[in-house]
Amino acid sequence: MATRSGKQTSIFRSIDWWTILIYIALLTFGWISVCGASYSYETTDIFSLDTRSGMQIVWIGTSVVLGFTILMSDDRFYDTFAYIIYALLLLLLFFTIFNTHSIKGSRSWLVLGPLRLQPAEFAKFATALALAKFMSTYGYNIHQWKHFAATLAIIFLPMIFIILQRETGSALVYFAFFLMFYREGMPGSILFTGVAAVIYFVVGIRFAEVYMGDSPTSIGKFTVLLLIQMFAAGMVWVYGNNKRLAWRIGLYSLGITLLSLVLLTIPFDIVYIQLGMIAILTGFLIYQGLSSRLRNYYFIALFVIGSVGFSYGADFILNNMMEPHQRTRINVLLGLEEDLRGAGYNVHQSEIAIGSGGLEGKGFLNGTQTKLKFVPEQDTDFIFCTVGEEEGFLGSASVLLLFLALILRLIHLSERQPFRFGRVYGYSVLSIFLFHVFINVGMVLGLTPVIGIPLPFFSYGGSSLWGFTILLFIFLRIDASRNLLRS
Repeated sequence: MATRSGKQTSIFRSIDWWTILIYIALLTFGWISVCGASYSYETTDIFSLDTRSGMQIVWIGTSVVLGFTILMSDDRFYDTFAYIIYALLLLLLFFTIFNTHSIKGSRSWLVLGPLRLQPAEFAKFATALALAKFMSTYGYNIHQWKHFAATLAIIFLPMIFIILQRETGSALVYFAFFLMFYREGMPGSILFTGVAAVIYFVVGIRFAEVYMGDSPTSIGKFTVLLLIQMFAAGMVWVYGNNKRLAWRIGLYSLGITLLSLVLLTIPFDIVYIQLGMIAILTGFLIYQGLSSRLRNYYFIALFVIGSVGFSYGADFILNNMMEPHQRTRINVLLGLEEDLRGAGYNVHQSEIAIGSGGLEGKGFLNGTQTKLKFVPEQDTDFIFCTVGEEEGFLGSASVLLLFLALILRLIHLSERQPFRFGRVYGYSVLSIFLFHVFINVGMVLGLTPVIGIPLPFFSYGGSSLWGFTILLFIFLRIDASRNLLRS
């Protein structure tokens, strides 16, 4: 038997209608953008099922029906069958690897007659459910390595299958779950390590071939090694709780480095001095761990060693293991190559389209860049450029504010969940949305790598629209039952 606390007598009274209104607004803006991106002077009927704008209405209609069906379901279904749903999606991902249909080099699509489905889009909500189920079990502790390792396995399994489908962009989305881990108590040092790795990669690769004057010292390597020492000093301050020692490490590192720059009059690679300093620093940290019996010093020493290994390994992977087109994309993003006709063409044309929109845009169906098909994938991965061209800065800002409202609303809903299952799933949902929006918009603006992921509720296609709808409405259904008392 189930009763409700308070005066709630209907599921519709407990549904968060603000989120649904934002969802409908995004769907509306998304359809308008698909119309603008796919409009053709030969086929002017935007409602025809022979056009992408017409088909998008079908996807939107079925998504709304799908969302309503989820709201009418029993919320206990998702908790009870979370592992089964996850296992079924894993099997589907696995079989998709051997799919004979290849679309643009990717084997991530299942072709069922006229219908094409991408299982990777549905694996996101299945993985989020499995994580919520596992992390809400009695005795789970994210600080225990065996628990955290099992949690990582839930994420990495679908990632591996998706990578084997040659769909790297969709696999990278799963790193968004680390934001949820941080909310659930994951040490901030792990998140910091990830941010530091990005900094090492960008600085090290971008300035690897830039040298200090006439010396053979690479500015990229020099800066990265200095950052490693500064980061280590900061971690001693925060995790070793020893401000005095942190200042000493920082001052010694900077002092010796500056002394090397000033006193060395002969061409010499100062990187060797820095490597020696890092070796001494690592030994000193291990000594501090032994003398103080604080394990944090060992982890800081491991961070230093791993940082050096990553900085040198990243250069090797980029130049020796990555495919030429992947290497070119990274070089274009970092400004090492221009290649306006190759890897940088999409981004360059997208920037032109957005810039031409000005403040108020050119108006609905009046975009020249999009009508003349200058921007590849302009109704899927690069659809935000259509928003910028036709709706201008004001329209683009409005869309981003809508996504911001959705993220803030999801944070509010997640925090009010009475059980960990709902909170973990809620933060998983908002992390996925945040990752998609940040990377997709940044990709269109030339700020992030072109990895080919859709903009939620905007990019054309049924799989992504259904996947995001399921992801969101399962959470709305769980939230609607937050005050339900069962006996």
